[in-house]
Amino acid sequence: QLQLVESGGGLVQPGGSLRLACVASGFPLNYYPIGWFRQAPGKEREGVSCISTSGRSTNYADSVKGRFTISRDNTKNTVYLQMNSLKPEDTAVYYCARGVPEMCRIWGGVDVWGKGTLVTVSS
Repeated sequence: QLQLVESGGGLVQPGGSLRLACVASGFPLNYYPIGWFRQAPGKEREGVSCISTSGRSTNYADSVKGRFTISRDNTKNTVYLQMNSLKPEDTAVYYCARGVPEMCRIWGGVDVWGKGTLVTVSS
Protein backbone atom coordinates (compact mmCIF):
# COMPACT_ATOMS: atom_id res chain seq x y z
CA GLN A 1 0.00 0.00 0.00
CA LEU A 2 3.01 2.28 0.42
CA GLN A 3 4.04 2.84 -3.16
CA LEU A 4 4.84 5.15 -6.05
CA VAL A 5 3.53 4.28 -9.50
CA GLU A 6 5.00 5.85 -12.62
CA SER A 7 3.25 6.21 -15.96
CA GLY A 8 3.69 8.01 -19.26
CA GLY A 9 6.75 6.31 -20.69
CA GLY A 10 6.93 5.04 -24.22
CA LEU A 11 8.58 5.45 -27.59
CA VAL A 12 9.10 8.97 -28.91
CA GLN A 13 11.10 10.47 -31.76
CA PRO A 14 14.08 12.77 -31.14
CA GLY A 15 12.84 16.30 -30.46
CA GLY A 16 9.54 15.04 -29.15
CA SER A 17 7.96 15.32 -25.72
CA LEU A 18 6.59 13.10 -23.00
CA ARG A 19 5.06 13.76 -19.61
CA LEU A 20 5.70 11.28 -16.86
CA ALA A 21 3.49 11.04 -13.79
CA CYS A 22 4.17 9.58 -10.38
CA VAL A 23 1.18 8.83 -8.17
CA ALA A 24 1.68 8.14 -4.48
CA SER A 25 -0.43 5.96 -2.25
CA GLY A 26 -0.19 4.93 1.37
CA PHE A 27 1.42 8.14 2.60
CA PRO A 28 0.85 11.90 2.42
CA LEU A 29 2.77 13.00 -0.65
CA ASN A 30 2.99 16.61 0.51
CA TYR A 31 5.19 15.61 3.46
CA TYR A 32 8.06 14.48 1.24
CA PRO A 33 10.35 15.72 -1.49
CA ILE A 34 10.08 13.66 -4.67
CA GLY A 35 12.84 12.97 -7.17
CA TRP A 36 13.13 11.50 -10.63
CA PHE A 37 16.07 9.23 -11.40
CA ARG A 38 16.98 7.31 -14.52
CA GLN A 39 19.12 4.39 -15.55
CA ALA A 40 20.25 4.05 -19.14
CA PRO A 41 21.44 0.76 -20.61
CA GLY A 42 24.91 -0.05 -19.30
CA LYS A 43 25.05 3.01 -17.05
CA GLU A 44 24.62 3.79 -13.37
CA ARG A 45 21.42 5.26 -12.02
CA GLU A 46 21.53 9.04 -11.91
CA GLY A 47 19.43 11.83 -10.49
CA VAL A 48 17.43 13.79 -13.06
CA SER A 49 15.26 16.19 -11.10
CA CYS A 50 13.93 16.79 -7.61
CA ILE A 51 11.20 18.91 -6.07
CA SER A 52 10.67 20.11 -2.53
CA THR A 53 7.59 19.37 -0.46
CA SER A 54 6.00 22.72 -1.32
CA GLY A 55 7.13 22.75 -4.94
CA ARG A 56 8.92 26.05 -4.43
CA SER A 57 12.39 24.59 -4.95
CA THR A 58 13.54 22.37 -7.82
CA ASN A 59 16.82 20.80 -8.94
CA TYR A 60 17.92 19.44 -12.31
CA ALA A 61 20.84 17.52 -13.70
CA ASP A 62 22.91 19.64 -16.07
CA SER A 63 22.05 17.30 -18.93
CA VAL A 64 18.33 18.12 -18.75
CA LYS A 65 18.27 21.77 -17.67
CA GLY A 66 16.11 23.84 -19.97
CA ARG A 67 14.40 20.76 -21.40
CA PHE A 68 12.74 19.04 -18.42
CA THR A 69 10.36 20.51 -15.85
CA ILE A 70 9.32 18.90 -12.59
CA SER A 71 6.11 19.89 -10.84
CA ARG A 72 3.77 18.58 -8.20
CA ASP A 73 0.09 18.70 -7.46
CA ASN A 74 -0.29 17.68 -3.85
CA THR A 75 -4.08 17.72 -4.09
CA LYS A 76 -3.80 14.92 -6.67
CA ASN A 77 -0.95 13.12 -4.89
CA THR A 78 1.02 13.37 -8.12
CA VAL A 79 4.43 14.57 -9.30
CA TYR A 80 5.08 15.18 -12.99
CA LEU A 81 8.14 15.32 -15.20
CA GLN A 82 7.57 17.18 -18.44
CA MET A 83 10.28 16.18 -20.92
CA ASN A 84 10.76 18.29 -24.05
CA SER A 85 13.33 18.25 -26.85
CA LEU A 86 14.10 14.63 -26.10
CA LYS A 87 17.40 13.17 -27.26
CA PRO A 88 18.43 9.56 -27.85
CA GLU A 89 20.69 9.80 -24.80
CA ASP A 90 17.59 10.37 -22.66
CA THR A 91 16.62 6.75 -23.28
CA ALA A 92 16.39 5.08 -19.88
CA VAL A 93 14.13 3.60 -17.28
CA TYR A 94 12.81 6.51 -15.23
CA TYR A 95 12.04 6.07 -11.54
CA CYS A 96 10.33 8.37 -9.09
CA ALA A 97 11.41 8.26 -5.48
CA ARG A 98 10.47 9.51 -2.03
CA GLY A 99 13.22 10.55 0.30
CA VAL A 100 14.42 12.33 3.39
CA PRO A 101 14.04 16.11 3.64
CA GLU A 102 17.58 16.59 2.32
CA MET A 103 17.08 14.40 -0.76
CA CYS A 104 17.01 17.20 -3.32
CA ARG A 105 20.23 18.68 -1.94
CA ILE A 106 22.24 15.47 -1.67
CA TRP A 107 20.62 13.35 -4.42
CA GLY A 108 20.30 10.58 -1.88
CA GLY A 109 18.37 9.42 1.13
CA VAL A 110 15.73 7.63 -0.92
CA ASP A 111 13.43 5.41 1.13
CA VAL A 112 10.74 4.46 -1.42
CA TRP A 113 11.26 3.70 -5.11
CA GLY A 114 8.73 3.29 -7.86
CA LYS A 115 9.10 0.37 -10.23
CA GLY A 116 10.05 2.55 -13.19
CA THR A 117 8.74 3.42 -16.63
CA LEU A 118 10.73 2.99 -19.84
CA VAL A 119 11.39 5.97 -22.10
CA THR A 120 12.85 5.22 -25.52
CA VAL A 121 13.92 8.08 -27.80
CA SER A 122 14.62 6.80 -31.27
CA SER A 123 13.85 7.31 -34.94
